Amino acid sequence: MDTKWDAQKYTKDFSFVHQYGNDVLKLIEIKPHFSALDLGCGNGALTKQLSAMGLHAMGMDASAELLEVAHRQYPDFQFFHGDATDFMLPAKVDIIFSNAVFHWIKKEKQLQMLQCVYRALNDKGQFVFEFGGSGNNALIHQALKVAFQEQGLSYQMPFYFPTIGEYASLLEQAGFKVTYAVLFDRLTTLNGPNGLSDWIQMFIKDPFASIEAERRKKLIQRTTEQVRDTLYHEKKWYADYVRIRMKAIKPTTR
Repeated sequence: MDTKWDAQKYTKDFSFVHQYGNDVLKLIEIKPHFSALDLGCGNGALTKQLSAMGLHAMGMDASAELLEVAHRQYPDFQFFHGDATDFMLPAKVDIIFSNAVFHWIKKEKQLQMLQCVYRALNDKGQFVFEFGGSGNNALIHQALKVAFQEQGLSYQMPFYFPTIGEYASLLEQAGFKVTYAVLFDRLTTLNGPNGLSDWIQMFIKDPFASIEAERRKKLIQRTTEQVRDTLYHEKKWYADYVRIRMKAIKPTTR
């Protein structure tokens, strides 16, 4: 995943991403001296929360732009650049936590990523995470598909949104024991009068990569027109999020 981020705008206008992650933290069992990795830590906000819970926390992300913000905001924490599908830690940790990251990783690399996580955990280590699940932003992606087709273009889904059954199977292939899994709808408020347009520009990168600015603008405008009746209420835009939240344990190895 080599997405380039507008880190300042992400931190300012899309803080709901890490704020929703606070609920995921509740799945973690805390014990004295436990260490934790925030995998895909972004601007470091949830790494700080892990530390506040009493964990020795560090963060890793593939985005140099977001890591720059993390280092600046939380200079006392350890952050390092790394790829979730191919990383090794200096020492194993007790907890690996991740929020709103794994849907960015291609389906064919998911098992490789889970195997990296497995190797990085101590025995009985906890793997706690949330990301986009089956049906996530379905209304928005369908509207984008229609807008692209009207312009003679093909819209390729840029994310991986699995079912619980599909992802639990991958976790088990990697050696984990799944102890908690839920898939749930979460209609999410977007900031500002152009909330959905801003959201599309921030998060939907690859399908627009080779499209010139003026045509991109028209595609986004057409997309928002299609979903206005369902995702715009009382002068606020919403995104039709569906999240998958899970916890898995690395069994004791022999």
